[in-house]
Amino acid sequence: MASMTTPYRILQAPEERLVYTVAEAGEMLGISRAFAYELVARGELPVIKLGRRRLVPKAGLLALVGQSEAETLTQTDRI
Repeated sequence: MASMTTPYRILQAPEERLVYTVAEAGEMLGISRAFAYELVARGELPVIKLGRRRLVPKAGLLALVGQSEAETLTQTDRI
C-alpha cells in the first residue's frame, strides 16, 4: 500500500538558487515590488517566462548590477 504522506520540498538558500521571483529580485536590489515589475515591463530587469510565471535568472540579476557569479563566490568566501 502506498504511503499517503506528502513529500516536502527542501528549500535552498537564496545564494544557491538559479532564479528568483520578481519580488525577491526587487527586495535584493532594494526596490519595491511594484518598481521591480515596472522594470520587467520596460525590459530593464531580465526575466524568463515559465507559463504565467516570470522569474529573474541569477546571472541576469548579477549582470544588471555589474558582477559576475565568480566575483560573488569569491566575496562570499572572504566573509
